[in-house]
Amino acid sequence: MSNTSYPLKLPASVKTAARRLAREDGVSLNQWISVAVAEKIGAVETAAAFLQQKTGNAKPADLLRFLDKAGHELPPEGDEMPIVGRYEDD
Repeated sequence: MSNTSYPLKLPASVKTAARRLAREDGVSLNQWISVAVAEKIGAVETAAAFLQQKTGNAKPADLLRFLDKAGHELPPEGDEMPIVGRYEDD
């Protein structure tokens, strides 16, 4: 494995928390951040692979046949979409 260097700027509060957690884990801050980034990469790539497996080659237009079958009734009270940018008394 080859290592590269990257100057990382963190908010002071994030660095303080990361340093504390690294100390609790008994590792260096650098190692703790490296593992945290690797964990995030794994989570994002796993989610992307899962969604790709579930959707296959589906495209948004493929949903139209389902939407065409949907009823045209109003949503139940309290389940309406909010009107963005408007006030209730408008």
